[in-house]
Formats: sequence, C-alpha cells, structure tokens
Amino acid sequence: MASEVTYAEVKFKNVSPAAVVKVPLDVKKRESHPQKYPLWLPWLTSLLLLLVCVALVVVLFVAPFFRRGVQPRALQQNFTEWLCVSEVPGGKEGGLTCCPKGWKRFQGSCYYLSTDVMSWDDSKQNCTGMGSHLVVINSEAEQDFLSSELRQISRKENYYIGLSAQEVGQWHWVDQTPFNVT
Repeated sequence: MASEVTYAEVKFKNVSPAAVVKVPLDVKKRESHPQKYPLWLPWLTSLLLLLVCVALVVVLFVAPFFRRGVQPRALQQNFTEWLCVSEVPGGKEGGLTCCPKGWKRFQGSCYYLSTDVMSWDDSKQNCTGMGSHLVVINSEAEQDFLSSELRQISRKENYYIGLSAQEVGQWHWVDQTPFNVT
C-alpha cells in the first residue's frame, strides 16, 4: 500500500516574513574583537621595512663605487710587498692604486704577466687563486699597453686573455663584460 503525502501551508499572524533579531548597540561593541596592537605599529613596521630596503640598495649598488682603491682580500693575503701610486696627478687628495710588487699598473688596474706554461682553464684558476681574473680588454689603450708589455718579455710566446666561447661565435669575457668586436 502506497502512503500518501500531505502538504500544508501554515501562516502565523503578526510575524514578519524574516525573523530579525535586534541587538542593542552597546552589546555589538562589546562583542567586536578588541585591537590587539597599537595604532602606530603598522607605521613602525613599514618604516623598518623601508630602512632595510634602503640599506640593501646602498650595500648592493653604492658601496662598490667607494671600494675602488681597495685590493681584493686574496691579493692582500698572498702578497707581502705592495707598490702604491696616487690615482690623481700630483698626489693631491684621491685614492691610491696599489699593486703587488712585480705586477704592472695601467689606468687603475694591476696586471700580472705570467711566463708559466699551462692551459687556459689552469690559467683562469691560477688568476682566481690570486684574487684576480684573466685580463678583460676594455679599450684600445689597454690593448696597446698589454701588447707593449708582452713584446718586452715575450720570446714569441702566446698569452691567454679572459675571452672564451661556449658555442661557436658566442664570445664572452670572464667577468661577464659584454663582448664588443671593435
């Protein structure tokens, strides 16, 4: 026997369709979450983050420009005798360029001309061990200086520079300076 479903609609008098509970205003204020930190704390946090960002910019981008006269730490430790020359003619206020004894100085840089016979990779590693790198030629004047120095000591030998190619025609310098054909 099938059961019969009966539906009924019930209506109550004097009741609004949606029951709304009204809460007094002072009860709502007490129930709201109390402030867990002072109002100035977000400002202080923002200021500290800004100061950290400024410090990072100074350390990463500005500080290297003020270290021009400072020699690499590895060079300072490996060489005991240094020859220093003022970068400014006449020795007036300015930085000093210091090179280890036996190195050649040109335009604020130091050059070591090795007569040891080794591969390019070994030469690169040897330079790195001295806190330096294979030469990167940035100007025609620098190239002329190096050619002149090599003619004085060379017995028709070849010397390595810091230029290499991972793929044919894809040249790059060891210090990541872009290669310029001219």
